[in-house]
Amino acid sequence: VVRLAESGGGSVQDGGSLRLSCTVSEYSYASYCSGWFRQGAHKGLEGVAAIDGDSKTRYADAVKGRFAISRDNAKNTLYLQMASLKPEDTAMYYCAASPFRYFTPDYLSSSSFGYWGQGTQVTVSS
Repeated sequence: VVRLAESGGGSVQDGGSLRLSCTVSEYSYASYCSGWFRQGAHKGLEGVAAIDGDSKTRYADAVKGRFAISRDNAKNTLYLQMASLKPEDTAMYYCAASPFRYFTPDYLSSSSFGYWGQGTQVTVSS
């Protein structure tokens, strides 16, 4: 069973930065597509960023230029560096792992990912 565990959430002010981390229990899945999703209060699950087996990256328009996804395969860890945070970034953030090495056409859809962490809360105050 693949297990994912997020950490690094917290409360910051508008314009602040945070780095989220996600450890993956199985090395093989650290080399497959991984992603970050978020769900704000009264909102649906939104894809934020994804990285494939060759470390190519994709981002939602709302976070382009502010967030950066990366991974350290030696540590089985996925990261999301978030900068210039806004109150609308407030959400529970989830990491996810995919059984695919490369992006599917719907690479920021939750349906492309099969394993999920429990989430870490990010709160941005104005």
